[in-house]
Amino acid sequence: MIISTSVLMDQLSQYGDPAGKVLRMKKNGELFQLTRGIYETNGTAPGYCLAGAILGPSYLSFDYALSYYGLIPEAVYSFTSATFGKKKIKEYVNHFGRYTYRDVPSEAYPFGIVIKEVQGYVYQMAGPEKALCDKLYTMPPVTSQREIQRMLFEDLWIDRSAFEKLDFSGILSVGEKYHCNNLKYLMKYIRRETK
Repeated sequence: MIISTSVLMDQLSQYGDPAGKVLRMKKNGELFQLTRGIYETNGTAPGYCLAGAILGPSYLSFDYALSYYGLIPEAVYSFTSATFGKKKIKEYVNHFGRYTYRDVPSEAYPFGIVIKEVQGYVYQMAGPEKALCDKLYTMPPVTSQREIQRMLFEDLWIDRSAFEKLDFSGILSVGEKYHCNNLKYLMKYIRRETK
């Protein structure tokens, strides 16, 4: 269970030294610090379920989501999340893994997010189309449909059959909100390929 320091202090108020009790609980493996002021009581909690509690608002996206949906072949060992208005990439490492957060445009942020639940933990993740848009937004700009095709299938190693199963209408509806060349050329490529 995710718990804040203030709630923890209330729960431990009967102890003469609540802060000392927290330190002992951490040492004994009863409490795991996610980030300053936030703890998890279950050391075996799935790390991806905790990403939103470490820095929010955020949702899992980029490489983690692309791997989850089978769009890229490699396993991803960092929980990558999208935020907005943070201005710089933020990283956290704790008992559960490495967490990386980076901005997407605030205009695009709220679209294409799926709410999931695992073992009583509720978390947010980009749908496959949104994860692809988020990833392309962070990459160096391309100047043609040929370059976006190369970026997709050679640089990112996007699985062609998984790509073809995407809901292109989702990409076309959110793509404009990124205001970047990569999404502009992806949308042109999709329109050309789906005529």
